[in-house]
Amino acid sequence: MATESDTNDHLITSDDSQHPANLICELCRKFYTLGWVTGTGGGTSIRENSHIFIAPSGVQKELMHPSNIFVLDYSSRTYLRRPLALKPSACTPLFLAAFDRGAGCCIHTHSQWAVLVTLLIEQQQQQQQQQQQQPQQEHEKDPQSPACFEISNIEQIKGIPRGRGKDGNLGFFDTLRIPIIENTAQ
Repeated sequence: MATESDTNDHLITSDDSQHPANLICELCRKFYTLGWVTGTGGGTSIRENSHIFIAPSGVQKELMHPSNIFVLDYSSRTYLRRPLALKPSACTPLFLAAFDRGAGCCIHTHSQWAVLVTLLIEQQQQQQQQQQQQPQQEHEKDPQSPACFEISNIEQIKGIPRGRGKDGNLGFFDTLRIPIIENTAQ
């Protein structure tokens, strides 16, 4: 039988509500209640130093426990903790792409609103390309300039930090930019 030292349970065991394993579970419950994730859809991860804490695939997000959390070493991209009988999130490549761009956490949502926004932005980009008469094939997209959701002149962004290494939060007249990372079936 596996012991805690064999399974690295110490990586997900903490009474601190802000510990990534506890926080992911609490956030997933809230996201489910808000309709941001549905059942087993979507995913969440948090990077803390060299560890990435990842919600599993196939687990109802509102029923998740810290014991369900995977822990990945960021540098080596190897799992330090793999819960038995669970699969790693299919979102993991998306999470890694976000962390490589400097993110501290990542939420992959399947909410109808997020899907609608990404479809509208994609449609807007296609219209702009048609106007420029320079259609771009899917394989020609510049990976350094992904589609981006931008919003400004709205009170809600005032609670969002300016970014790594910057003091304070965004202001009403600032622009919040959220890159949209392409999702694939595999």
